[in-house]
Amino acid sequence: MHELRAISVGAIPRAITKAERYRLLNEPRAAESICRDVLSAAPTHDQALRVLLLALTDQFRGVNLRPDEAKQLAAKLSDEYSRHYYEGVILERWAKALMDAGYHGHTVYDRFSEALDSYERAAPLAAAGNEDAILRWNTCVRIIKANGLGPAESSDSTPPPIESFDNEVPYR
Repeated sequence: MHELRAISVGAIPRAITKAERYRLLNEPRAAESICRDVLSAAPTHDQALRVLLLALTDQFRGVNLRPDEAKQLAAKLSDEYSRHYYEGVILERWAKALMDAGYHGHTVYDRFSEALDSYERAAPLAAAGNEDAILRWNTCVRIIKANGLGPAESSDSTPPPIESFDNEVPYR
């Protein structure tokens, strides 16, 4: 049986560069694999955590969602700004995947609203000149407006809890 091989700590910078390139080439599985190798060698490596969670969100399609794993990775990031910002990115990408899969507008809206909450928590923690959270906020607001998304109209149509989406068939 084939076994995984460990990489050395000295190989990490080059591996991270490769993982980022694979993401840009729309090869998120390759980026994911490389980041898992890096994290085996350095479990708290912030850049590997970031690239891995982004590679996981790159793979959000239909019901192929792994938001819980991505959120766990965001929680491991070393600074509060990054934890909030990347949680927002995860929720935003999740909302877009749900929208593409045909989920009800209020379900999609709820995820975008959660992303906005995360970006709102991140913005005041950003370094001077870093307004990424505001840029992401504005993108979410534009998508909400362009698609006429809004909250559920009655309490009887409350969407299932976030954790349950992994195994559900999308609403059509």
